[in-house]
Amino acid sequence: MALFGLIPDRSAEQAAPAGDSAEAARMAALQPAHPGPRELRAQAVHRLQIGLFGLAGMLLIVSLANVIMDRAKQVERTTAGTPAVAASPSASPSTANDPLVDMGVAPELPVGGGTKPARPAQRPPGN
Repeated sequence: MALFGLIPDRSAEQAAPAGDSAEAARMAALQPAHPGPRELRAQAVHRLQIGLFGLAGMLLIVSLANVIMDRAKQVERTTAGTPAVAASPSASPSTANDPLVDMGVAPELPVGGGTKPARPAQRPPGN
């Protein structure tokens, strides 16, 4: 941290005159103590535990997603042969393919092989 100027370097303390012992004590209190081997080992074990719990959590999430996808595929396979909604006899075949009609935005137009919508009569160009 002395590199960034946040905490002065200890070498500056040693160069200070002996009369500034209060200042030297204050600077020594600001300097972080170097961790011992026991504390370093505890930090390493803590990091290892966090990493292993993170990996186990990811494995659990991926496994749960896999189970959900397998169940969805299984349900899709079993219901693929049977229609989900029975069509009423009066429903036209275009309503199943027209989402605007399903939402009620567009009117339902009858679809038939021989019927065509009536066109308005056109006026002769001379009138």
